[in-house]
Amino acid sequence: MAVKELKTRILKLLREDEEFRYAVAGLIGLEEILRRLDRHESELIKLREDMNKLREDMIEGFKRHDAEITKLREDMNRGFELVERHISALGSRWGIMAENAFRESLRGLLEKELGFKVEKWRTYDEAGIVFGYPSEVDIDITLSNDKLILIEVSSHVKASDILQFKRKARLYEEKTGRRPDKLIIVTPYIDEKALEAAKHLGIETYTKV
Repeated sequence: MAVKELKTRILKLLREDEEFRYAVAGLIGLEEILRRLDRHESELIKLREDMNKLREDMIEGFKRHDAEITKLREDMNRGFELVERHISALGSRWGIMAENAFRESLRGLLEKELGFKVEKWRTYDEAGIVFGYPSEVDIDITLSNDKLILIEVSSHVKASDILQFKRKARLYEEKTGRRPDKLIIVTPYIDEKALEAAKHLGIETYTKV
């Protein structure tokens, strides 16, 4: 059958045979749907591959972050262990050392062993928050990993010293508008009640009793 004659018959069927017309239309529509499905499936496969790669990158990034945090924590722990050993040695020589000399020695130790840049912050406590009457107040401060740390260095710490240090921290916050991220007391001797008070008030202690 000639192509021209075949076309003529098909056109005639499309005009006169409703069932044939719908069948042809359905086949044409199905083919288009299948083509679109194939195209979308390829896009979905590519998206799935990209998502898997992103997830793998994120997991690897989290692993590196955890490893860095773990190493930082280990370095800090080793540093404070070393500080505690030095505190113990300094404490044993307390009988021939003045209080101020003792404090300066420990401040130097913190800077040398932990890399803390310890600075003295002074202010006038008009309201008597710290001592109960207007007075000059000083606090040792340092910044570590963008965290503000207040440090109290003393040869012997009692429970009253813990409460006084907490009041100093409150005064600092009121004067500067910045809340310290951490409070630390460094001492070779601390009373049991002082340890209990420090734990209750969220103050870290580094000592060898």
